[in-house]
Amino acid sequence: MHGQTEIVTTHDVHHDEHHVHHHKETFITKYIFSQDHKTIGKQFLITGIAWAIIGGLFSVLFRLQLGFPDQTFPILETFFGHYAKGGQIQPEFYYALITMHGTVLVFFVLTAGLSGTFANLLIPLQCGARDMASPFLNMLSYWFFFMASVVMVSSLFVSTGPASGGWTSYPPLSALGDANQGSKIGTDLWLIAMALFVVSSLLGGLNYISTILNMRTKGMSMTRLPLTIWALFFTAILGVLSFPVLLSGFILLLFDRNLGTSFYLSDIFISQTGQALPNEGGSAILYQHLFWFLGHPEVYIIILPSMGIVSEVLAVNSRKPIFGYMAMVGSLFAITVLAFLVWAHHMFVTGLNPFLGSIFVLLTLLIAVPSAIKVFNWLTTLWRGNIHFTPATLFSIGFVSLFISGGLTGVFLGNSTIDIHLHDTKFIVAHFHIVMGVASFFGMFAGVYHWFPKMFGRYLNSTLGFIHFWVTMIGAYMIFWPMHYEGLAGVPRRYLDLSGWHNFNKFGELNKMITVVSIIVFAMQLMFIFNFFYSIFKGRKVRHQNPWGANTLEWTTPIRPGHGNWTGEIPEVHRWAYDYAKDGREFIPQTEPIGKDESHH
Repeated sequence: MHGQTEIVTTHDVHHDEHHVHHHKETFITKYIFSQDHKTIGKQFLITGIAWAIIGGLFSVLFRLQLGFPDQTFPILETFFGHYAKGGQIQPEFYYALITMHGTVLVFFVLTAGLSGTFANLLIPLQCGARDMASPFLNMLSYWFFFMASVVMVSSLFVSTGPASGGWTSYPPLSALGDANQGSKIGTDLWLIAMALFVVSSLLGGLNYISTILNMRTKGMSMTRLPLTIWALFFTAILGVLSFPVLLSGFILLLFDRNLGTSFYLSDIFISQTGQALPNEGGSAILYQHLFWFLGHPEVYIIILPSMGIVSEVLAVNSRKPIFGYMAMVGSLFAITVLAFLVWAHHMFVTGLNPFLGSIFVLLTLLIAVPSAIKVFNWLTTLWRGNIHFTPATLFSIGFVSLFISGGLTGVFLGNSTIDIHLHDTKFIVAHFHIVMGVASFFGMFAGVYHWFPKMFGRYLNSTLGFIHFWVTMIGAYMIFWPMHYEGLAGVPRRYLDLSGWHNFNKFGELNKMITVVSIIVFAMQLMFIFNFFYSIFKGRKVRHQNPWGANTLEWTTPIRPGHGNWTGEIPEVHRWAYDYAKDGREFIPQTEPIGKDESHH
C-alpha cells in the first residue's frame, strides 16, 4: 500500500508541474506552434475549411461555364482578367479549375482536413492517452501540410497559371513544359506542394499508428476500441504504405520535366515542330500505375474515417450497441487489404491485357462484400433504435444513403467491358462524387456536429444544422444523379463546351439546373461555415460533461480539457464502447466496472 501511495503522489507532482508549465504558454506556443493534439486537430480543420471554400468556388466557376456555355459574365473578367476574356472562362483556365478543384478537395480537404482533424482529436482521447506518441512530429505534420498549402496557393498566382493536367497530372501532358500554359511552372509548384503533402501524411500516419498500438490506457484492449479508432488506424496504415509510391511517381515526373530523364517520355512527336522528342523507352502508363497504386487506397483513406465516425454517431444516437462489432472491424480490415489490389480498374481504358483486367474486375467486385457488411450493420443499428435526430445523426444517415446509391454504380464501373464505354463520361463523375466526395463530406459534417462541444465547449446551432443537412442532401442528389444519365448517353467529362454536339444539346436545360443547384449548395456550405465560426465564440455553452450520453473516454475529460486531457489519473477501461440499452440503463460508460451479475463483453 505504501508503494502504491508513493506512485500516486509522484503522479500528482508530475501533473502539477505539467499544469504549471502549460500556464506559462504564450499565444504562439499554445495556438500556432502547439504540440497539443486537440489544437493541432483544430488547425487541420480550419485549414481544411479554408481549402474547401477555395475548392468549392472553383467548381461553381466551371459549372457556370458548363451550365451557360453561350453566356458572358463580365464580373468574371473583373476578377480573373485574361483567364475569363469577354466574361467567358477560357479553355486553359477551365482545365486549371478542374485540376485544382480535384487536387484541393481530394487531398487538402478530404485527406488532411478529415483524417488530420479527427485522428488528432480522437485517438488520444478515445484510447486514453495524454497526447500523441510524438507531439513534436504531430506539430511538424501540420506545418508540412501548411507549407504544402502555401506552395499550392502560390501556383494560382504565377503568370502562366496553375497546373492544368487534371488532378491526376498524367504525362505526357504534365511532363512536357511546352504542352500548354498550365504545364509550365504551375505544374512544378503542384508537384512540390504534393511532395510536401505526402511528407505531412506520413508523419501523421506513423504517429497515429504508434499511439493506437502503444499508448492505450489500462484495460483498453484492441477489441474495446471504438470503431472510429479502428477506422483511423486502418486509414493510417493505408497512407503509410501507399503514399511513398505516389511520392516516387512525382519525383520521377519532376526529373522528366527538369533533368531530361525518360521515365514517362518516349519518342513522342510534337505537332508544333514535327520532330520526335529525344527521349526513349519511357512509359506514360508507368506513371498511371504509380499514381493509382496510391489513388485507389486514397479513396479509402478518405472514406474509412467517415465510416468510423458514422458508426460511432449512429450507435450513440440510436441508443443501441453497434450491430456486429467484430464484423465491422473485419470488414475494415478486408477493405484495407483489397484497396491495394484493385488499382488497375482505373486503367481498363489503357489497353490493359484483358486477362489481367479480369483479375482486377474480380478483386474490385470483391471489395463490395465488406462494404455491404458495413451498410447492413449500420441499418441494423438504426433498426428499432430510440433515435435522437441531431444534425450529426442526419448526416450519418445521409452518408449511408449516399454510400449505397453511389456504391451501386461502382458495380457497373468495376466491370471492364462496361467501364471502357463509361470511363471518360459523366457517369464516372457522378459515381465518385456521390460515393467518395459527398459521402465523405457527410461523414466529416457528422463528426464536426458531434464533437464540436468537445473541441470548443459550445454547441453548433441545430436549426442551421438541419437546414444545412436537408439542402445539401437534396442538392447533392440533384447535382450528381442526373449525370449518370448523361454518362450513359455518352456525354464526355472534362469538356468545357458540349453545345457543338447535336446529340448532347438536349442536356442543355439539365446542365443549367445542375449549375443553379450547385450554387445553392455552395451557399449552404457558407452558411455552415458562418455557424461554425459564430458558434466558437457565441454558441450555447456546454454545461454537461457528457452531452450526448456517450460511453467513450473523451466524454470523461473536463468540458474544455487542457493539454494532458485528464486532470487526475487517466481512467481505467472495463468494457467495450457500446453498452447502450443494457440492464435497464440507457448507457454505461467504458470506465464503469463490470457488475457481479453482468455479462462481460
